[in-house]
Amino acid sequence: MKSFGRAVRLAIRNRGTLVGVIITSLLIGMLWGGNIGVVYPFVEVVFKKQTLQDWVDQEIKDSEMRAGELRTVITSAKESLPSLAENELAKADRAIAYKQADLEAEEKAQANIRWWRPYVHAYMPTTPFKTLMLIVGVLLVGTALKDAALVANLMLVERLSQLAAFDIRKQFFRQTLRLDLAVFGESRKSELLSHFTFDLNSLVFGITTLFGKAVREPLKMTVCLIGAACISWRLLLFSLLVSPPALILMHLLAKSIKRANRRAMEEMSQIYNTLTETFSGIQTVKAYTMEAYERNRFHQSAKDFYHKAMKIVFYNSLTKPVTELLGIGVISLALVAGAHLVLNEQTHLLGVRLTDRPLSLSALFLFYGLLAGVSDPARKLADVFGAIQSGAAAAERIFPVMDREPSIVEPDNPRLPSAPHRRLIFDNVSFHYKSDQPVLNGVNLEIKYGETIAIVGPNGCGKSTLINLIPRFYDPVSGAVRFDDVDLKEMRRRDVRLRIGLVTQKTHLFDDTVLSNIRYGSPKATDEQVVTAAKEAHAHRFITEKLADGYETMVGQGGDRLSGGQRQRIALARAMLRDPEILILDEATSQIDIESEQLIHKALEEFVRDRTAIMVTHRMSTLALADRVVVMEAGEIIDVGKHSELLERCQLYGRLHDLHFKQSA
Repeated sequence: MKSFGRAVRLAIRNRGTLVGVIITSLLIGMLWGGNIGVVYPFVEVVFKKQTLQDWVDQEIKDSEMRAGELRTVITSAKESLPSLAENELAKADRAIAYKQADLEAEEKAQANIRWWRPYVHAYMPTTPFKTLMLIVGVLLVGTALKDAALVANLMLVERLSQLAAFDIRKQFFRQTLRLDLAVFGESRKSELLSHFTFDLNSLVFGITTLFGKAVREPLKMTVCLIGAACISWRLLLFSLLVSPPALILMHLLAKSIKRANRRAMEEMSQIYNTLTETFSGIQTVKAYTMEAYERNRFHQSAKDFYHKAMKIVFYNSLTKPVTELLGIGVISLALVAGAHLVLNEQTHLLGVRLTDRPLSLSALFLFYGLLAGVSDPARKLADVFGAIQSGAAAAERIFPVMDREPSIVEPDNPRLPSAPHRRLIFDNVSFHYKSDQPVLNGVNLEIKYGETIAIVGPNGCGKSTLINLIPRFYDPVSGAVRFDDVDLKEMRRRDVRLRIGLVTQKTHLFDDTVLSNIRYGSPKATDEQVVTAAKEAHAHRFITEKLADGYETMVGQGGDRLSGGQRQRIALARAMLRDPEILILDEATSQIDIESEQLIHKALEEFVRDRTAIMVTHRMSTLALADRVVVMEAGEIIDVGKHSELLERCQLYGRLHDLHFKQSA
């Protein structure tokens, strides 16, 4: 429950709302008990056709009579003590002590009634009908106030939980953006989506229940229990003898509910994963007629979730019978004990004192009413256990992600190289994603500022991994990547990435306008600068001629309203607008037609002047832009040189060159 406690602490930071919740909950509890308390004057006064004045006067007379009888009994018992045998004295002393206690209780009750008598005679109605109207009026006003307090309480509780959810969403999203790319490989996007939606909704419901029902209902119970204790606290304790076993059972159920909720959330993550994969690859699904397979896969995920959900329903359904049995047990004990005391006009049961003075029928009815007032909130609390345990299970899935620290750590004393840098150096760099599968092995490379480098090699040789070390998406396992003499690990990630423009083969655009997508990463750029960048990337023409709203055209989620080539040109314009020291192109022209590619190469030839450019490519036309070509194989650099030199001396480069021309042909 530690994680859930953190969520609760976030909620209680809103002190004003919390105070409002507590005040309204107290009002609801007091008015709940007060409305039940109206049972007493109805039975004791109205049904006997009396006024409150008549009832007070009669109570005083009856109390004086009972006190007189008790004094007579006590005096007679004391006078008979000398004649009793020694073995009977102890029993007689106990009987006198019991009667003395009864007399003290009677005198105390009589004093209380006498204190109220002048106020009752001065301010209360003087006829039975007016007395009835007063009691009914008090009941109506009390109910209206309770309902008003309930509405306010529900609003305040929801505000408290939604503010906590707002804070958690912000913190969770902020932390998610801080995490490394490696985490997004380990934790699937669908799992993160499940945390943001299903898990967070469960957590919010748990917080709402905690500050709502879990506060209101116990307060209502407390008021009723206090009222019952005022009538007879001993009889109340006797009635609650069945509570401990029920509470132990509820504790065991709560553990099972939490465990079942955690498993259900894991299954919901699997459902999100199935949906994400299917919708993302819907074209492939349809092309290969795999609809039936995907239906079966989703059916299995949904079926697993169904079984977990039914287990939760089973455990939740057990809580209601347990609370109902607890309530019936309490009332049954009270009914038996109370009926015995009233019918026999006794204060003891099995030698144990349960009341200070004999209970009247009206007082017993009120006692039963107050216990019934306890059982209704107790029944509602049955739902509380499940909701809070579900919230706790959700918190245990959300907060570990929020607590996860990125492996790419910020330096305590960050350094900044000169701007622009003079050299980009890979010094004996090794890297792996998994310890037994090295991706880069002892890479050494020096790139001068203003130089254009092309990196080629077969798939899986480490080209993309190598360039991903430059923006510090990953840090080397050993060795160093440096700007001049400054290790990138000694620079803040933001300082490194502000120097870089990146265009990848998997171009991602946001569901916004073309203008906003080009400006993404350069928020202060003017519209004119955006248009200039689009022209440099040869995107301006299709934007103005083929898109209905030009630069204000919405590109759709992921840019799905544009072709692959159009998306890549917009991404290239985005990188050019940033005016970076280092331009990184990872197969950035792979989806562009030949005519556009030729135009872009002319633009790149001009753009890469006075900046470092690193291109991962297989296209010979792109290689023509390079000052040097780096050939990689199995995580190592096997050769570096000009295109013509490599054709003569590097067999791998020759094979890649020949393969490209065969594919082009």
